[in-house]
Amino acid sequence: MSEAIERVILSDLEGTLSAGEMWRGVGRYLRLNGQAGAYRWFLARQSPALLLNRLGLGDQQSFRGRWMEGLTRLLAGQARAEISALGEWVVEHELWPQRRAAVLAELAQHRAAGCRLVLASGAYTSVLEAFARRIGDRVEILGTPLEFINERATGRLAGPLCVGGVKAERAKAHAGSATIVAAYGDTASDAEMLALSQQPIAVAPDAALATLAGRRGWRILPG
Repeated sequence: MSEAIERVILSDLEGTLSAGEMWRGVGRYLRLNGQAGAYRWFLARQSPALLLNRLGLGDQQSFRGRWMEGLTRLLAGQARAEISALGEWVVEHELWPQRRAAVLAELAQHRAAGCRLVLASGAYTSVLEAFARRIGDRVEILGTPLEFINERATGRLAGPLCVGGVKAERAKAHAGSATIVAAYGDTASDAEMLALSQQPIAVAPDAALATLAGRRGWRILPG
């Protein structure tokens, strides 16, 4: 009797499973927890780059990397439990209220059919963990980890952002010999991960991913 082949579903988080954005949630959390001034200064310093990004100018991935590094510096000194609380708050108040029910329903069907679900995202690991708990048990995650020393955040990332090629490489390694049945993403930076799967699915895609999906015949789900 042949051994059953493991099946995996991959999904991005922001823009894919939720229309919300982690950075907005983190900003609201900081403003409510005594760091309003520091967050306003961070936004002021980032404003020129943010404007260029919104105009579609410059390298999007480099911009996101700089943004995340700056945002992460604001978390320096927080205990691991506080970072977990931040993750819960961001999901409860920003990501879960804007969840994409239709996509989550598809993931539930895949899980019911015996597929493993892996969330792969540039979001902080604590945010991914909180979102995964709301989906159900045994949801696996690949996120962006924060660095901790003596159980306190240093204000630095513990590794590269889990986006683009890094996300695809980590997802491929994590899946191992399992068949990647489907993958869900919303931006062109998700394209490498989507291409790993038998059924690439673009969710409310940005213009670049919509063009690519149309050219390759990938399924497109509206927002």
